Amino acid sequence: MLPIPERVRTLAATAGVAKLTVDGAPSPVRGGVDQRGRPVLLVLPGEPLHRVRDDAVAAVNLTAMRRLGSATHPRGLVEVQGWAEAVPEEEARSAAVAVAARCPDEGLFEALERYGQADAPRLLRMDVGQVVYLTGQESGTLDADEYLGAAPDPLTEVAERVLTHVNESHRAQLAAGVARQLGERAGEVWLWELDRLGATVRVDESLVRFPWPSAARSALCLETSLRSLLCTC
Repeated sequence: MLPIPERVRTLAATAGVAKLTVDGAPSPVRGGVDQRGRPVLLVLPGEPLHRVRDDAVAAVNLTAMRRLGSATHPRGLVEVQGWAEAVPEEEARSAAVAVAARCPDEGLFEALERYGQADAPRLLRMDVGQVVYLTGQESGTLDADEYLGAAPDPLTEVAERVLTHVNESHRAQLAAGVARQLGERAGEVWLWELDRLGATVRVDESLVRFPWPSAARSALCLETSLRSLLCTC
């Protein structure tokens, strides 16, 4: 498996912002995650964080989901705890892009065009204190240095694309390959996670990990490694 900090960062990179609490109270939320894994938020006039000028204690829940056929399943929950702070003006555009990738909103344009004006939407981000994670059977806490010092799996983008293709077009082949590996007939089989170190397959309600003989270092290596699982010869 990926090292925990890398895995949590990978989940955060593919997650949506599901919940925001400010000083323990729920608050409206629309946002995304920047390249360092920090939640970035669009806050509209009238919302609690819009009125806060000093750092506010906040927690943002990020939920990574996996769509399998017509059903959607949670892969992991990442709660980033810390303090909300204004995005510096020179970084506002990149923050807006991160929000738009997960939650497009016309307020982003106004936040950029009227940056700093008292009645304009605000762009905030989390100053990370600690990160609580829950994924599969694993749970724990990372401090800010562990979380921010890690990076997502570099093959995440291509892995998500390949995973979606296999689940949409090659599930019978996947089931046959998994049955060969397990030495017994597999039930309902879906590709659950794919990364540079291996593949995790959902077989009925269980998750089975198939590590690669060596780490994949490119998209071609990843596809070649996965082909060895799909091959039934």
